[in-house]
Amino acid sequence: MKSNFNEIINSETPVLVDFYAEWCGPCKTLISILEEVKSELGDAIKIIKIDVDKNHLLATNYRVKSVPTLVLFNDGNQVWRQSGVLQKGDLIKVLQSH
Repeated sequence: MKSNFNEIINSETPVLVDFYAEWCGPCKTLISILEEVKSELGDAIKIIKIDVDKNHLLATNYRVKSVPTLVLFNDGNQVWRQSGVLQKGDLIKVLQSH
């Protein structure tokens, strides 16, 4: 997964990674928000989801201590991160600023 993950985040298109867990209530809330964001921004961004329970090493490498944690990568570099749920408008503003 790590090598594939590195290929994905090294894309020319910004990549938003949602580190989540199946048992996490706020993570479930974030699903529809991310769908709306993707619908609005289209191909300007990639959004991927990483289950921290199935990808523990990857979550540890990126120091994910709580879920949901959103991490934005641009050309493989982490440019923004936040834990917790953001509203659609706030998330779109963040993504457009990067």
